[in-house]
Amino acid sequence: MHQLKYLAGYSPQITAQVAQLIVENRLGSAIVQRYPKAHDARTDKALYDFTVNIKNEFMRTAQPLSRVLYDGKIHVINNALGIHTFVSRVQGGKLKAKHEIRIASIFRDAPLEFLKMIVVHELAHLKEKEHNKAFYQLCEYMEPAYHQLEFDTRLFLTHVEMAGSPYLQTCK
Repeated sequence: MHQLKYLAGYSPQITAQVAQLIVENRLGSAIVQRYPKAHDARTDKALYDFTVNIKNEFMRTAQPLSRVLYDGKIHVINNALGIHTFVSRVQGGKLKAKHEIRIASIFRDAPLEFLKMIVVHELAHLKEKEHNKAFYQLCEYMEPAYHQLEFDTRLFLTHVEMAGSPYLQTCK
């Protein structure tokens, strides 16, 4: 049995249920049944538009994003699904700030709900740098099912790692 590294912080009861789904080879079908469609934001431009739409809906006053893109160098294994970077520099007599969001390329072929959860998480870092109570409240404001989606994303990552194939191949 594989170690369930994406579910390390969950109770033994939860991990036992997931382990049973894996043994019965039903984890992938359970995910596909619950999230049957992948999203359409396959390009960096589409991802940028998707992210800016969410930002404009929930965080109009937050600073603008300079870039949003898929990054094949982000390793999900190192607990990074996405990265928000903030760079400040003096340009002339003004302080310029740039915000950039990078999403792990594995989410290019993921269900829409999982991509939205990652984007919401990274957008929340525009206002809250730490993973504190206010951060998670902001995540839940933008996506009420945030915590369920975070758990289901962990299931998805477990399945993709064990199956060795992207989500779209599982759906076919």
